[in-house]
Amino acid sequence: MSRKNRKKRKVGLPPGSLIHIGERKLENIRVRAFTYNPETFSECEVTDLSKLAEVRRSGCVCWVNIDGLHDVMALEEIGRVFGLHPLVLEDILNTDQRPKTEEYEDYFFLVLKMINYYKDRPEFEEEQMSLVLGHDFVLSFQELEGDVFDPIRDRLRNEKSRIRSQGADYLGYTLLDAIVDSYFVILEDLGDRIEDMEEELVTDPKPETLRDLHGLKRRMILLRRSIWPLREVIAGLEKSRLDLIRSETRLFLRDVYDHTIQVIDQVETYRDILSGMLDIYLSSQSMKLNEVMKVLTIISTIFIPLTFLAGVYGMNFHYMPEIGWHYAYFGLWGVMLAVAVTMLLFFRRKKWI
Repeated sequence: MSRKNRKKRKVGLPPGSLIHIGERKLENIRVRAFTYNPETFSECEVTDLSKLAEVRRSGCVCWVNIDGLHDVMALEEIGRVFGLHPLVLEDILNTDQRPKTEEYEDYFFLVLKMINYYKDRPEFEEEQMSLVLGHDFVLSFQELEGDVFDPIRDRLRNEKSRIRSQGADYLGYTLLDAIVDSYFVILEDLGDRIEDMEEELVTDPKPETLRDLHGLKRRMILLRRSIWPLREVIAGLEKSRLDLIRSETRLFLRDVYDHTIQVIDQVETYRDILSGMLDIYLSSQSMKLNEVMKVLTIISTIFIPLTFLAGVYGMNFHYMPEIGWHYAYFGLWGVMLAVAVTMLLFFRRKKWI
């Protein structure tokens, strides 16, 4: 069933009705749980969701990562175990959400956009990431398997890592920071492509260059749509009055906010550069056309008087004085060559050629 038809199914239903809106990107969902504190660490793959509550332990932080959002019954069970509001589950299942943050009584709900970037593909792959941050747990819901969180998982496995001695709020910060850092990696590669395209525009612009230029502009629009609301999300966490986020973690969130502003500034700069590059391409094509037209105009201008002379002496009148001259033919050629050379020298003096 298409996304459009799924949206039609929700029309008239009460708030909190759980219907997956989006593409089914995985065959089966995958649930992984990481439970840790400074002394202990365990990770497991949860195949029986009825036993999901067992991964939560007193005095430990629990991170549950869910890959795949199409299984409504599975998400209902996860929501029951962690006490999630039906409206939260509804937003998780709707992959058309705008990045946002919402406060509930004992947890935060965040919607983010994670960009999967492949150098060998012309377009980005946008993926909705939903986070639920509680006192002692973090839930992350993804559409696809594979993300930018592998370094965080490695740090959790290291007993000397700082993250092991921090709470769930610090884990939420690290997840946000990883997503924002991934934007820098994408922008760095796009910046290299823009530099190469600028050089191509100056030296030898081609129709393929225009196509690549429009492709980059579409990517920047997608990045802008994903990143601009993110600063509101992070600012909402930083300024929240809930005691879920400690004061020391708010300092780290402020740093992520600064990084987000840097990403936004870079995206806006690249958008301006691409707009200017489009103008350069159109100007270069116009200049090429003008050069061609100038050459054709000069050639036409030179041949106008020559054509006039040839037309005059090509008339079939019997009584034309010059026809009887012995050297009339060679004299006419001499006049025509003199006219052509004179006009070429005049154009050269005017620096038209």
